[in-house]
Amino acid sequence: MSLRLEKITPAHVEAGMGIRIRPEQEKNVEPVAHSLAEAYAWGDTAWPRLIVDGDETVGFLMAFLDIQWNPEKDPEDRRSGLWRLSIDAGAQGRGYGRYAVREVAAEIRRRGGDRLFTTWESGEDGPGEFYLKLGFRPTGETSGGQTVGVLDLAG
Repeated sequence: MSLRLEKITPAHVEAGMGIRIRPEQEKNVEPVAHSLAEAYAWGDTAWPRLIVDGDETVGFLMAFLDIQWNPEKDPEDRRSGLWRLSIDAGAQGRGYGRYAVREVAAEIRRRGGDRLFTTWESGEDGPGEFYLKLGFRPTGETSGGQTVGVLDLAG
C-alpha cells in the first residue's frame, strides 16, 4: 500500500465528496461535505485530510487540534483528536481506518500532545468496537449524545 494523507485542495475536493460509506453507517458520521463546511468554519483547529492509496481516494478524516473542550466547565481543558473518519464502503476492512488513527496520533504528538480523543455512536452499527480494539477507553463523558473515548499516546 502506498498510503498517505493529502491536504484537501481544489484539485481533489470532488474525490473527497465522492466518498460513500455503507448505508447502515450513515447515522454515525456526517457526510464529507458537512465536515468540509465545519473545517472552513473552525479554521486552524480543524485538520481535514483525504486518505489516499496510490491513485485512489479511500477515505476522509478530520482531526481537531487544541480546542477548548468544555470552556464553561473547565476553560483549561484543551484537547486534540479525531473528529470524523469515513472510509469508502468498498475500501473498508483493509486497514485504512487504523492507518488514519495512527496518522492523527502522529500529528498530535508532533504538536506536543499525549492524548487522542474521539467520539462514537453506540450501537450495533456504531464504530465503538473499532475504537476499543485500537486501545481507546471510554472517559465516562458524552458529547452530543456520543461516547467520548481517549487513547493515551505517551510512552
